[in-house]
Amino acid sequence: MVDVNIRPAAASDADAIAGLWQALVDFHHTLDEDLPGAAFNGAQRYARRLVQRLDDPFTRALVAEREGRVIGYVLGMVIDLVPDVFDQEPAGFLADIYVHPDFRRVGIGRALVTAWLDWLRGQRVRYFDWHVAAKNQEALAFWRTMGGRNVMIRMRADLSPKDDEP
Repeated sequence: MVDVNIRPAAASDADAIAGLWQALVDFHHTLDEDLPGAAFNGAQRYARRLVQRLDDPFTRALVAEREGRVIGYVLGMVIDLVPDVFDQEPAGFLADIYVHPDFRRVGIGRALVTAWLDWLRGQRVRYFDWHVAAKNQEALAFWRTMGGRNVMIRMRADLSPKDDEP
């Protein structure tokens, strides 16, 4: 593995995380046009919201840093899905992970996830969920090596207008 430091994200990482998030969204949108692109200033808003949650005990953002440069990050949280409706224990949710393409396939993504999982275990959470773009074969393969399995498949159908609509 490349020499990298995995550490909690700091407010000073906001610009770097914004750039990585933008690259993640652009990649997903290029991969599948059904996936949303970024809104105007979306990356800056994303980073600002992430910074606002840095002290939230149920949220954890980590960065991978090499030679002073943030080259990857992971963001996740502990969630409790409508506890008055579902009989479900709190779970982890991995919201985002991205590693700069120049540093992939050397264990950085695995190191980010492993560090996040260590935090999650400390929260007494027994499992976590995440979303993967259906057309992202590389990510699907990565998550399978991390023990991922299908639990629920998210599907989409396009609606055509009714015959009597313009």
